[in-house]
Amino acid sequence: MVDRNSEIPVTKQCKWLGIKRGKVYYVRQISTKKQELLDRVDELYTDDPTRGQRRMIYALRNVYGLGTGRDAIRWAMNVLNIEAVCPKKKLSAPNLQHKKYPYLLRNVHIGRVNQVWSTDITYIRLKGGFVYLTAIVDWHSRFILAWRLSTTLDSRFCIEALQEALDKYGNPEIFNTDQGCQFTSLEFTGILESHGITVSMDGKGRALDNIFIERFWRTVKHDDVYIKGYATVPECRGGLAEFFERYNYRREHTSLEGYYPADVYFGKVAITKAA
Repeated sequence: MVDRNSEIPVTKQCKWLGIKRGKVYYVRQISTKKQELLDRVDELYTDDPTRGQRRMIYALRNVYGLGTGRDAIRWAMNVLNIEAVCPKKKLSAPNLQHKKYPYLLRNVHIGRVNQVWSTDITYIRLKGGFVYLTAIVDWHSRFILAWRLSTTLDSRFCIEALQEALDKYGNPEIFNTDQGCQFTSLEFTGILESHGITVSMDGKGRALDNIFIERFWRTVKHDDVYIKGYATVPECRGGLAEFFERYNYRREHTSLEGYYPADVYFGKVAITKAA
């Protein structure tokens, strides 16, 4: 198939094979030691997102017997795109080119589908590399509307997921994100505003403002990623596609009175418990 070591450009190889260039992924190759550090930090953060750099060092020592310093932890958390959940001071002025929006959902009753959607990005480990996953969830039904994988943290894959969700399911009243640059970019927020959607953003350092997608990441990792141990991007994409289909249509949710997200989203059942 595609040979990255060939003198022939990958784009031309894809054209000859009749496949899209975007379907051919490069998975970053890093040392075994660094990959293990990323995987362990990801597991520890998934279990307790309040762990900062110091506690992460202690947890790595106590749980996995790994000794490391703050520089390595700082690098790992930067790659994973995570930070400890705790009150933070305002240390710098916002980027004037990236407008920040207020958080609009505190104490708001969520009682219908398409009232609030939200999105986020998480790290997905592979054998010998990693990718990033973004997903869009409907708060009331917990239905996963769209998702994408990417080997980089640019905004393109987030925009693709957003556009797919809007094309398939229409417009939500409110769309909530964190303050990551992928979501504060003019291209991303411009799509929302052009559709008349109200934009809401988590407070800085307040991961619990977007609690439903945070809980979903925990479910994805514990119920699928950690168990299967995906080796390649295509394998990961195929496995996650099966998981999302099961999550939406065949996985009972206690918060939905035992019903499936699809049943609630498409109006087959009505739940009395609000989000």
